[in-house]
Amino acid sequence: MAEAYTTLWTNDLCTALIRGGFEGERLSVLFGGPHQSLPSFGRAGVKPGDRVYPIRVFRKRMWVLGSMEVARLLDYDTVGDHLAMEDYLRLAHWKPLKTSCVTEVVVGPPGSPLTFDTPVPGNVLTQLTYRSRRGERHIKHVVDGELLRAVSVHGIYRLAPESASALDALVSNQPVHS
Repeated sequence: MAEAYTTLWTNDLCTALIRGGFEGERLSVLFGGPHQSLPSFGRAGVKPGDRVYPIRVFRKRMWVLGSMEVARLLDYDTVGDHLAMEDYLRLAHWKPLKTSCVTEVVVGPPGSPLTFDTPVPGNVLTQLTYRSRRGERHIKHVVDGELLRAVSVHGIYRLAPESASALDALVSNQPVHS
């Protein structure tokens, strides 16, 4: 069964993507690594068929930036051996997502357009749930529909099915039912 995950992008990265003209482009590549600043998709359990939602925390709100289906998770050092030239060129194009500590690449078919103007409504944020082997948990530090600290979303986390549906509705510009 396919799962869904969020990955937190920094405000500096989002600013670089906006300035670089990436808004509106369809997500097709993500990078992972061994550090907290660039976490590992493999270690988080992401597999082909799963969906990843990049998120941002800015001005006490969570913003869903888009989504992408995972087709392959590849080792960065050998990625050129496994990709067609067209896919390899996408890696170079999405260079702002890459940092010096990259160890893995997630590639997929073109996902949703990258946007920076889709806030997660407070009622959805309050109910957003992550799942792990230890159980389910809500996001911490949500007060009156605002996210006061991003510590509980920093990383790559698996969403509960209802939460994945809510984020998918936001990315698809559909009404969200909570």
